Amino acid sequence: MKIVDKRVYTGRNIYSYKPCIRLTVDVEELYETPSKDIGGFNERLLKALPGLEKHHCSLGYEGGFVDRLKEGTYLPHIFEHMIIEMQNSLGFKDVKYGKARCVDKNIYYIVYQYELEEAGLLCAEYALICINSFIKGEDFDMKDALEHIEKEIAGIRLGPSTRGIYDAARNMGIPVMRIGKNSMLQLGYGARQRRIEATITDSTSCIAVDMACDKLLTRDILKTACIPVAEGDCADNADDLLKVCSRIGYPVVIKPLDGNQGRGVTVGIKDDATALWAYGIASKINEKVIVEKYIEGKDYRILVVDKKVVSVSLRMPPCVVGDGVHSLWELIEIENENPLRGYDHEKPLTKIKIDDILVNYLKSKGLSLEYVPRKGETVTLRFNANLSTGGVAKDCTDIIHPDNIEYAIRAAEALNLDIAGVDMCTIDISQSINENGGVILEVNACPGIRMHMYPSYGKSRNVAAHIINYLFKDREAVKEKFNFEGISPYSIPVISITGTNGKTTTTRMIGHVFSMMGLCVGMTTTSGIYIGNKCILKGDTTGPESAKTVLMDKRVEVAVLETARGGILRRGLAYDLADVGVITNISEDHLGIDGINTLEDLVYVKSLVAESVKKNGYAVLNADDESVNLLTERVNSNIIYFSKNPDNIIIKKHMIDGGKAVFLKDGFICLFDGDKVQPIVGVLEMPSTFEGKLEYNIENAMAAASACIGLGVDIEAIAKGLRTFCLDESQNPGRFNIYNLDNFKVIVDYGHNIGGYTAVLNALKKMEAGRLVGVIGVPGDRMDAHIIELGRIGGEGFNYIYIKEDMDKRGRAEGEVAKLLEKGVISSGKSKKDYRIILNEMEALKDAMENAQDGDCIVVFYEDYEGIIKTIESFKKGKVKKEIKLEIVS
Repeated sequence: MKIVDKRVYTGRNIYSYKPCIRLTVDVEELYETPSKDIGGFNERLLKALPGLEKHHCSLGYEGGFVDRLKEGTYLPHIFEHMIIEMQNSLGFKDVKYGKARCVDKNIYYIVYQYELEEAGLLCAEYALICINSFIKGEDFDMKDALEHIEKEIAGIRLGPSTRGIYDAARNMGIPVMRIGKNSMLQLGYGARQRRIEATITDSTSCIAVDMACDKLLTRDILKTACIPVAEGDCADNADDLLKVCSRIGYPVVIKPLDGNQGRGVTVGIKDDATALWAYGIASKINEKVIVEKYIEGKDYRILVVDKKVVSVSLRMPPCVVGDGVHSLWELIEIENENPLRGYDHEKPLTKIKIDDILVNYLKSKGLSLEYVPRKGETVTLRFNANLSTGGVAKDCTDIIHPDNIEYAIRAAEALNLDIAGVDMCTIDISQSINENGGVILEVNACPGIRMHMYPSYGKSRNVAAHIINYLFKDREAVKEKFNFEGISPYSIPVISITGTNGKTTTTRMIGHVFSMMGLCVGMTTTSGIYIGNKCILKGDTTGPESAKTVLMDKRVEVAVLETARGGILRRGLAYDLADVGVITNISEDHLGIDGINTLEDLVYVKSLVAESVKKNGYAVLNADDESVNLLTERVNSNIIYFSKNPDNIIIKKHMIDGGKAVFLKDGFICLFDGDKVQPIVGVLEMPSTFEGKLEYNIENAMAAASACIGLGVDIEAIAKGLRTFCLDESQNPGRFNIYNLDNFKVIVDYGHNIGGYTAVLNALKKMEAGRLVGVIGVPGDRMDAHIIELGRIGGEGFNYIYIKEDMDKRGRAEGEVAKLLEKGVISSGKSKKDYRIILNEMEALKDAMENAQDGDCIVVFYEDYEGIIKTIESFKKGKVKKEIKLEIVS
């Protein structure tokens, strides 16, 4: 068995609402062989992954998968379950979804959920090696494989602190995006976003972090603020170190000037020899070290968020309890098998590290790693209590003394930290450090929060929610400013638009309405990414990466995203849930590509936009579209239908049920708001309809109006936007743009399918024009029958035709598309004198303009918009020069 293709879906997709990976697998000659017929396969499988015994499978009960194995099931199905179970074993417990689907005899799609892309892909890689080993009758060390994967992903998986913030945000309805491979998260979209890396926020001062990292400076600042600190000083060589130790007096603590996570810290030093040894450890991190008076007491971490103490933890050094049999080394190994312990910060606890510090600490106690503690004997393993070296925590939030709360808050304020971990050493946190001699040792600018969220003893504290509430503490004020219906105070409005035709114009209309309201609109379209009416990237930008650009831009107050079929199939959606999802229409287009062979397949793909809408949001559907009933079945939110026909049965029933609807009546686009009918704007008032001749733009305007209504936009604002939206190259480039060239016109349009050609030709019939000249072409990835049909439509609609081809052949040979179009043109009754084949798009248009007759209307269905515009401008300039020359000669 082998993997022949991989596709990673980073967001909601056609298979699941969760991120998924799709593998294309070739089962080769075993495609009809169940695993029970492969000697020893099932036995080896269950031994390698005993957790499979709990899988329900399609039978719906625990052990169902094992029963399927016994009955006989195929390798792709087993492969899917193995990948899921391996991810579960690595701690990704929420990974549950998977399926195997045969697409061609021995070829299968294996689709499965993942939380961390790298883990999902590595699990597939090792599961495949495992299966192939079992097929050969060989064993496979799954434990070793999982350990290898765990080490590979340790540095990139979200740790418990970051994961806690991630989960808390999701639970509060805040969309979350991970930025890069580290711990940086973006909470919310656009102008409402906040960013946080671990617990450093986008409001944390760089100077504050620098001060906190300099432990000596921190100590001086705290001392100046009259906050109790341990006596201490700095040393950068062995002689100075011993002088400071002598002046302060033993016992002392030695630590690097800018260390973190307890690295290089030695406590309880009682003599010069140990001090020099400790200096050697600390100076490896920084030549400058701090020497402080050792304060007798316990190690407490106080978490301060926005000038409030939200959690307090007692940190305790790692320890093991003897059983009278195993040595300390063996007891540590046993404890490190605890599933709560990981290699770094990815789990609630860290594996206990066996290093020189641990060995020397045991030596100071007269012990070694070979010592066998008696049963019940507790052996502490380190000086320090940091979780990063294996320590544990106990919650003490409810018992902290008010004076200690005040000192912790003042310490964070002294360093200007919005989130701080204040380390306090005191005999008892419930007593004031004013009375028991306690001190503040450090103030951490990026405190870990796993000890508060996952204490080994005591109550878990949801500190992540406190951090998020701080980040969005202005949410009510923002909600009042952007008074959109149903919008989360944590994010900006997100509108997603898809369909076969009209989606670009609809997107631009919606964006224009919000721009006229004074808001900064982020927009993705087939012509580029726009931020505040400025194009920042040209090209077809309708995929998830382009949407991500908009959602990450802090200027964007409304996101209007044209969402194409291709992007959905490649990567899924870039956003989690939209506030409004619009589907303009669905007709046969792009069939035969990416496994989409029927109209029903296309509906299934595009319906994702309507499905992925918030419960209180709106799906906007075209009631006149033949696919509307299929789409309606998939909607999970409210619906606004739009129709050119006020008597449309779907519209009428929806209105009876109290639903919102937009329809055309007596020359006006009207709204039924669930109670009454009111006009929005007249058709003749909208320049985009070309005095009502462009019916498809009436539909687009209704779709745009419906989307705005779904967000509670005032009718007057919608009308203003639609009245000022024009068919020119600034507002709607490449969509029925008309260029007057003295005695003839050129219309530039992006019609590239049957629906687009038909709509344009229907509009041309209503216009006063002489000859209609078409410069026609079609992308090469369309089906032969569709290309021929487009040629026939062009042949019937135009008096004269230029057949051209796109530069991007999309897998076709040069001239292949032109021949198919020619076949269609001839089938319409045209003869050789009625058309000409010029493959280059610009050359074809140039020839059409040079041979234009008075009153001609040339329509070019372009691929390269900028090239077409340059060709028109060059023609204009060339004609002006020619006329000037003629005047001089005369």
